[in-house]
Amino acid sequence: MNGRRKPDWLKMRPPSGQRFTEIKRTLRDRDLHTVCEEANCPNMGECWSGRDGPGTATFMLMGDRCSRGCNFCDVETGGMEPLDPDEPANVAVAVAEIGLDYVVLTSVDRDDLEDGGAAHFAETIREIKERDAGILVEVLIPDFGGDPDAVREIIEAEPDVIAHNVETVERLQWPVRDRRANYEQTLSVLEQVKRESDIHTKTSIMLGLGEYDHEVYRTLADLREADVDVVTLGQYLQPSRSHLDVFEYVHPDVFDTWARVAEEELGFGYCASGPMVRSSYKAGELFVERVLRDGKSVEQARDEARAAAGS
Repeated sequence: MNGRRKPDWLKMRPPSGQRFTEIKRTLRDRDLHTVCEEANCPNMGECWSGRDGPGTATFMLMGDRCSRGCNFCDVETGGMEPLDPDEPANVAVAVAEIGLDYVVLTSVDRDDLEDGGAAHFAETIREIKERDAGILVEVLIPDFGGDPDAVREIIEAEPDVIAHNVETVERLQWPVRDRRANYEQTLSVLEQVKRESDIHTKTSIMLGLGEYDHEVYRTLADLREADVDVVTLGQYLQPSRSHLDVFEYVHPDVFDTWARVAEEELGFGYCASGPMVRSSYKAGELFVERVLRDGKSVEQARDEARAAAGS
């Protein structure tokens, strides 16, 4: 489908506004990276502009170059640089300056480091929490090569949500993901978090890569069996002509159907599902916030997240 026109439901709102400019300036002043920019997220304009709140940004730790080469991702590969020891503190200060009360942290893969960067990740969580224990911290972590000690280091830093993305159905793990990532390894990371803590877990699936419906269902069922709380489904969009082609633009009605299946049939606490939904998605974050901060029931939190998303 390379070069074919995108359907109307995939139109994006371009970045703009004072809030967008303020967030961008804060990040630049402290030499910080966001996955919003590095991965060309289609929601950056909405999230950074803060149309419905203070604005959100997903901080990307450990540099802007990845040790892996997933064929769906726009983050550059190779040329790894040493970790910045000041980054955890700089992120915490930036969070305070931007005025966030819900923070999302992610990272590139750092297979060149002995612990995959787990200690650096954990230190950033602690820096944020030490400055303001009331801030909710969600982390979207790599698989750390399947090292349970590295995953445990993240758990012990006590973030409020640990996310790790399965990305696609089992059959399409390659060529979608780097060969060092795989379906079973992702499930094992999510299972470990639940086995060793009561931290909320989250994952994301891309549609439009050539998956069949029964494969999507099986993936959702496997994730629910791993006790994952929140799942997001979104449309894969080709970052450049050198990346995987889009096999199909999935209609919004199909995404709505998967949301109902995930919540009503399989029992996920919340499913954010739509063409423009990404791993870090404000409605999903709002659901978690309503449950953790406000103590609301899953049903109440789900209804409020739906209302905020305009669905």
